[in-house]
Amino acid sequence: MQKSRLLVAEDEANLRLVLQKELERMGHEVRTVPDGEAALKALEEEAFDVLLCDINMPRMNGMELLRRVRERPNPPEVIMLTGYATVETAVEAMKLGAYDYLTKPYRIVELDALVRQAAEKRHLRVDNQRLRAQLARQTEAPQIVHASDAMRECLRLVKRVAQSDVSVLITGESGTGKELIAHEIHRLSPRRDGSFVDLNCAALPSELIESELFGYEAGAFSGAKGRKLGLFELADGGTLFLDEVTELPSPLQSKLLRAIETRSFYRVGGVRKVQVDVRIVAATNRDLDAVVRDGAFRADLLYRINGFEIHLPPLRERREDIEPIAHHLLKQLGGSNPPLLTEEALEALKSYHWPGNVRQLRNCLERALILANDGRITVKDLPPEVVGAAKQTSIQSLPPTPVVPAPLHEVERQQILAALEKTGWHRGKAAELLGISPSTLYRRLRDYKLLRRV
Repeated sequence: MQKSRLLVAEDEANLRLVLQKELERMGHEVRTVPDGEAALKALEEEAFDVLLCDINMPRMNGMELLRRVRERPNPPEVIMLTGYATVETAVEAMKLGAYDYLTKPYRIVELDALVRQAAEKRHLRVDNQRLRAQLARQTEAPQIVHASDAMRECLRLVKRVAQSDVSVLITGESGTGKELIAHEIHRLSPRRDGSFVDLNCAALPSELIESELFGYEAGAFSGAKGRKLGLFELADGGTLFLDEVTELPSPLQSKLLRAIETRSFYRVGGVRKVQVDVRIVAATNRDLDAVVRDGAFRADLLYRINGFEIHLPPLRERREDIEPIAHHLLKQLGGSNPPLLTEEALEALKSYHWPGNVRQLRNCLERALILANDGRITVKDLPPEVVGAAKQTSIQSLPPTPVVPAPLHEVERQQILAALEKTGWHRGKAAELLGISPSTLYRRLRDYKLLRRV
């Protein structure tokens, strides 16, 4: 059974001590405070599942405390305790959102049962919020499509390492699918029911990354009006994925190292240590030896996150994956009736070296879908650089006989014409479709004498 964290607000010192000892004996974690204001301060410092609250207390009575607690984000369940019960106070407490109401004297077994029910309700509420946040944060992880022995070996390593709790470092060029592998490690791990939380370390300014990772307390800096939980806390019991981890600023690397080693940290502006149980999966497209040698990344942090390395080969080194990935992407992008790839177009895709890997292949197919006619993607719908590489490959494969290759400018001219026809000769939209600036398009139109409809 999940351990519950209780806060007891009771002004009678002896009763406060008895409640703490008896509830701890029942297996709960208990903190006590003497009044309502101290309870609010404790709630700012820690998260609790249940608040046991006396109604008659100095400085702030229980009803006012209940009202203030229910205004907080993700509040604990509240059980009201009093020696002077009336129907009116009970009704008022329940209207304000109390979980239940007990009159003194009460048996500790009765209180324990009520506490467990209230804690279970909050755990279910928190789990529900976590699941909703996960659904809002990410759609279902896409299938890892492959046919190559290289990717088959990568997935074999994923299955083996997923069952352990060791930190994993995924390396490889941009666009090779490192995030998909991180999702797969989490999905196959014993932490699969916990959260998968991701952070792109290169996407945020350095001054914001610390508060994103570790959270902050109210008043920690200008504009910090309340406490914010960091990604480490949100990933508690699950997996934290640090993409482009070698881009972390140097001052933060030491804090991350200590957080990983001790499984604890301080929120920005906080004085109470936060304990977490998080698995680290990281990724980078940088050369590890180079970033350590240049002093851009700490060697001790690298050793800590690189408990097990999985390297993803680039697409050009596993060309047998290009065809199944292309068909898979077309099904995703083209809806229920995606266009078909002609043999010539497929050969062009397989011949290209794909410096941007799967991400570039996806962009290429998105563009081809816009230009395609009659439910077919042909060579003329592909970007000039892909077509040019295919022609160069075919030329090199021919015997050394006099061959005149088709001019590349004619392919570009046809592609520009197709984009103009698609957009009704709207030059701005055509330029956007082609992925070039309007001024570049205008120069091409002038070069090919396409300033008016043909």
